[in-house]
Amino acid sequence: MVVRSLVATCFLCLTLAGPVATNAVAETGIASVYGYNGGKTASGERANPRRLTAAHKSLPFGTMVKVTNKKNGRTVMVRINDRGPFIRGRVIDLTPAAASQLGFSGLAPVTVSAR
Repeated sequence: MVVRSLVATCFLCLTLAGPVATNAVAETGIASVYGYNGGKTASGERANPRRLTAAHKSLPFGTMVKVTNKKNGRTVMVRINDRGPFIRGRVIDLTPAAASQLGFSGLAPVTVSAR
């Protein structure tokens, strides 16, 4: 009886905790480069075009994201610290430093996966 109750309790805890993420889910779309005006990001940080940061519509601030340029295979790890982009088809806004590491300066097809 005690064992059955313990098993039921463990099952309930695992069910309420939700699924355990073992693989990152990839998102594909267009990346763009930020236009900077020296203001603050949505997270409250000062915008810095030399840092490897990015804007995403829904990922939590602080999430590390691997971005891969689909044209040349180059990758970069960035930290989400802002919200956007708010243009259809675009999945991430990158700092000029991150875009440079990916080898583009305007728009590029990318795959984005949270780590």
